[in-house]
Amino acid sequence: MAGRVDLDGNPIKPITICMIGAGGFIGSHLCEKLMSETPHKVLAVDVSNDKIKHLLEPATLAWADRIEFHRINIKNDSRLEGLIKMADLTINLAAICTPADYNTRPLDTIYSNFIDALPVVKYCSENGKRLIHFSTCEIYGKTIGAFLPKDSPLRQDPAYYVLKEDTSPCIFGPIEKQRWSYACAKQLIERLIYAEGAENGLEFTIVRPFNWIGPRMDFIPGIDGPSEGVPRVLACFSNNLLRREPLKLVDGGESQRTFIYIKDAIEAVLLMIENPARANGHIFNVGNPNNEVTVRQLAEMMTKVYSKVSGESSLETPTIDISSKEFYGEGYDDSDKRIPDMTIINKQLAWNPKTSLWDLLESTLTYQHRTYAEAIKQAMSKSTAN
Repeated sequence: MAGRVDLDGNPIKPITICMIGAGGFIGSHLCEKLMSETPHKVLAVDVSNDKIKHLLEPATLAWADRIEFHRINIKNDSRLEGLIKMADLTINLAAICTPADYNTRPLDTIYSNFIDALPVVKYCSENGKRLIHFSTCEIYGKTIGAFLPKDSPLRQDPAYYVLKEDTSPCIFGPIEKQRWSYACAKQLIERLIYAEGAENGLEFTIVRPFNWIGPRMDFIPGIDGPSEGVPRVLACFSNNLLRREPLKLVDGGESQRTFIYIKDAIEAVLLMIENPARANGHIFNVGNPNNEVTVRQLAEMMTKVYSKVSGESSLETPTIDISSKEFYGEGYDDSDKRIPDMTIINKQLAWNPKTSLWDLLESTLTYQHRTYAEAIKQAMSKSTAN
């Protein structure tokens, strides 16, 4: 840690970071990075600390005096402003961000992603504190290409699909498609943060993640999450593989996505933390445009990777098709492609992702097989016995 310098060669001074949502997937990896590689202190705020327990105990850990856990629900807790005042930087990771919830719990989704974030922005602005706010690639909505005729040659032109922070429009479906409740709430809080910067001088950075993947992501239903819940696509497929069930392809699995390894993404966030002069006032896409696949291709690749890491043969019927209405319920809608333009983050922070899709899937599925396989076998044998 000695002699750490920023991208401009200046010494990096230790800072205190108030991290809201520190106990989640992204927060746990960011806390690990900060503890093992930097001198910074973290005030970790969340309702649960299960994913960061290994950083909090025992008290003899080398960084024990640099991380404190505060069990706070940010909805109605007066202690939040005090913690933001104590810190130099606030990172807000708190959100409902599971697609199955967007049209079944639209009010919770809007409140979590907009209303609950308002005090955080206000406290940072009023107290002159820097804010790194986690948004989403969903704020782009649908691509312009999605509205072109199926046989249009323009569909081959990346200009209609590649998403740029400063020029791409944000195109959402009609109001009755409540799936866009999440994207709309996230976009509005971005606009509010941007306005606080313009009118009141708030120092901010906005992060737009594009499918960050890795160990400890999301939940496996009935094992470390609710039995009835539907996690995001990669955890859904992992759950099917662990239970030896066919992977469900929503509407044929034709949507295209890019996936990035969590450890690559965290490198980008650390650069934002330690280079405020280059990061303030910017919105950054953080994704890997080289790792683009259809959801069907993702299912096929995950089936192969899982066979390799588990030693189990593939199912005779590895996938089945299911409609979005049947899978997600009424009000679901989707975007066809999401490819991040990386020009701004590359120019400002000289950052590029490194890990291939195969390698990130192998790392994630190895962890999941090791962590969950036995628990799922026991759960399945119990349900059979009952």
